Amino acid sequence: MEPEPVSDIEPEPSMLDPRVMDPDEEIVRRAGMADQDVDQVVRVLEALRGWRETERRMSEASRKYMKLGDTDMRALRYIIAMQNHGRVVTPGAIADHLGITTASTTKLIDRLAAGGHVNRLPHPSDRRSLAIEVTPETRRAARESVGRSHARRFDAAARLTPPEREIVARFLDDLANTDREPEGDPAAYTRTGDEVTAELLDRD
Repeated sequence: MEPEPVSDIEPEPSMLDPRVMDPDEEIVRRAGMADQDVDQVVRVLEALRGWRETERRMSEASRKYMKLGDTDMRALRYIIAMQNHGRVVTPGAIADHLGITTASTTKLIDRLAAGGHVNRLPHPSDRRSLAIEVTPETRRAARESVGRSHARRFDAAARLTPPEREIVARFLDDLANTDREPEGDPAAYTRTGDEVTAELLDRD
């Protein structure tokens, strides 16, 4: 039996690999890191990219299912969450949560009301304001789309051990802060792998 021919087509290099995009280490310093360590870091970054793509598809699917835009979906999720906690949702609260103007909020509520997604009700204690509530039909639709997607994400996090969750949460918090410039010496951009490892051990 003849051996199967070996393909001479190599897989495409990762666009997230600094050895590909920054071979001269002008931005990403890899001093002190073995290739297998860099491979693992790239694997983490590729997994994050895969998650972002999955999240985008799930969000798009939910919007299509609900036939709503992103801002409208965010507003509904907020109203539902507040209703679940027994809180009255006002137009002002929606504006603050979404970071939009009063005029934009009025148009948003008009749009949601016209689509049968929310009801305007008298505020129970403030005559100058309104209470905005999600209709039962829209609540059920949101549970079937956004709710089930969130349940699967929760299950994935629940499968981690408590120490693993702490590591993941700290890692994601660090990623969320990467848009901020480091304080002090610009050399903070170019810490070696050993220095980063020592810092993480000090935190423990």
